[in-house]
Amino acid sequence: MIVAKNNLIKETSPYLLQHAENPVDWYSWNDEALQKAKDENKPIFLSVGYSSCHWCHVMAHESFENEDVAKFMNENFVNIKVDREERPDIDDIYQKVCQIATGQGGWPLSVFLTPDQKPFYVGTYFPVLDSYGRPGFGSICRQLSQAWKEKPNDIEKTAENFLDALNKTETIKISSKLERVTLDEAAMNLFQLGDSTYGGFGSAPKFPNAANVSFLFRYAKLSGLSKFNEFALKTLNKMAKGGIFDQIGGGFHRYSTDAKWLVPHFEKMLYDNALIPVNYVEAYQITKDPFYLDVLKKTLDFVIREMTSPEDGFYSAYDADSEGIEGKFYVWKKSEIKEILGDDAEVFCLYYDVTDGGNWEGNNILCNNLNISTVAFNFGISEEQVREKLESCSKKLLNVRSKRIAPGLDDKILVSWNSLMITAFAKGYRVTNDPKYLEAAKNCILFIEKNLFEGEQLLRTYKNGTAKIDGYLEDYAYFVNALLDVFEINANSNYLELSLKLGKHLIKHFWDSETNSFFMNSDNHEKLIIRPKSNYDLSLPSGNSVSAFVMLRLYHFSQEQQFLEIATKIMESQAQMAAENPFGFGYLLNTISLYMEKPLEISIVNPENSEICESLSTNYLPNSMMVTINDSTQLEKLSHFPFFAGKNFENKTSVFVCKNFSCSLPLHTIDEINSHL
Repeated sequence: MIVAKNNLIKETSPYLLQHAENPVDWYSWNDEALQKAKDENKPIFLSVGYSSCHWCHVMAHESFENEDVAKFMNENFVNIKVDREERPDIDDIYQKVCQIATGQGGWPLSVFLTPDQKPFYVGTYFPVLDSYGRPGFGSICRQLSQAWKEKPNDIEKTAENFLDALNKTETIKISSKLERVTLDEAAMNLFQLGDSTYGGFGSAPKFPNAANVSFLFRYAKLSGLSKFNEFALKTLNKMAKGGIFDQIGGGFHRYSTDAKWLVPHFEKMLYDNALIPVNYVEAYQITKDPFYLDVLKKTLDFVIREMTSPEDGFYSAYDADSEGIEGKFYVWKKSEIKEILGDDAEVFCLYYDVTDGGNWEGNNILCNNLNISTVAFNFGISEEQVREKLESCSKKLLNVRSKRIAPGLDDKILVSWNSLMITAFAKGYRVTNDPKYLEAAKNCILFIEKNLFEGEQLLRTYKNGTAKIDGYLEDYAYFVNALLDVFEINANSNYLELSLKLGKHLIKHFWDSETNSFFMNSDNHEKLIIRPKSNYDLSLPSGNSVSAFVMLRLYHFSQEQQFLEIATKIMESQAQMAAENPFGFGYLLNTISLYMEKPLEISIVNPENSEICESLSTNYLPNSMMVTINDSTQLEKLSHFPFFAGKNFENKTSVFVCKNFSCSLPLHTIDEINSHL
């Protein structure tokens, strides 16, 4: 039980609660703390992090648990802790300041502010004492406290300079026409960033960059150039065989510390395990190789097994550390594996590269660089026998591992990340036809509808029965996208109606007509030093990219012109940047691809013919909107939407393929359908 030593005991965020026993007199970001800084004329020390952040833990242990450092902080600063996952707007503003000041960002983010929230000194992790040429946190606190008292004009000038630079990052972008050349230029620029040996982009550390992989698949189909497909598939193969993928438990770690995808940073984030599976769905549709289906199912099953709450929401993250040691939960000694697996150990160890010396700090991270056929030949057994042994061994090791002390779980539930997970389950259901995945998606929608709405407004975060913080652009955009993904599988009109309502809410409360993009927070949100925007697709797709995508989809379902106008303005305002810097605009490029090609509108009416349904679901049709209508009641409730006009329910499966406002007659055979695709 936590014994309260500061105000964070009142919070629900696991990250903030981790600091509730610190001797630092922490506050969360709230009116009380901000007013206290003004009343006492003290600078604010703002510390931003998240629960599974390794260096956040290190800095907390070194500095925030240090009685002497805490005493000085309490006497000279108002100290505020922020969970970046709860407050992406605060994090976005001050990360931009950190980029301006140091050329890089990251967590923990350490910012010193004036009482009116203007930054005057910023960095990330600081050791407690001066070392390796880096100033110690204690020294920084003393110097800045002294400067605040003795040189207030200098601090005010520095703060104003930061604010001016910050405002320039939000300036109007020059619009450009949406043309095919944008996609051509982006694809070539992105391809040049690729690692031809191990896949992925750049060198170490390597992040999955799911949207960029999707764009290469799309561009390969558009251009007919196979090299883009081959590179994207190589990336997915190397990831799935490397240590970044949990070989026995399923799911992906956050990133690889090396170029080979071998040694991960061991935290597991919900958003990675929502975004990456979509790539494996696409890879399976393109190749029909069951390898990709296996990775997909292992990942989705991991989320169902270990990241799903009793209320059907999805938890946020698992820490990298257990028992204070990074990766300890996931790695193995060969002697331990031999003891557990007995005679089958050698087959398992050969396949998963397990050696006596280990491949990382004397331990083994399970990875796979051999084909089943090689292992079968080596042991003189059949490939099927190898598969059976590997599956049996994996279950035994997973069972043993489950009894270890697990990494810390961040069990808050975020609408945006949950929405990404709904999309992953919906797309996973498409290619597996496993009803548990569709059930998980629909149950999470019900959970959000029940617990995370306040009137017609979305809230962002939920824990222990408490929902709070007004939803951000990404919460709305991702959730609308998720609703439409589930609607396409099960054409319940409620999903479409709610999507349209939320889409209009976005336009009314988030749109900035001056820069043709959406703000990160709504017009009735708490006022910060600037109203931030999110434009770059990095570890998460930006709110603007996903908003453009959902506006396009809503337009094609409803033919309401405002949706098309908004989507077009966003794409035009960022198309040139996307062409020049595709690494940061993967999701937007996918949206531009949908716009340029014009979506195929496919309606499957009465899906009783499983062969037709499977053929369509496993076909790679990236720029399509494919809706399955299960019964005549569903069709009747949707008949007023232009997308469904003129379609009748028959006693056999009928497929309609429409494009550019022209529709086929009802099609009843796979050959007929394929000729229209």
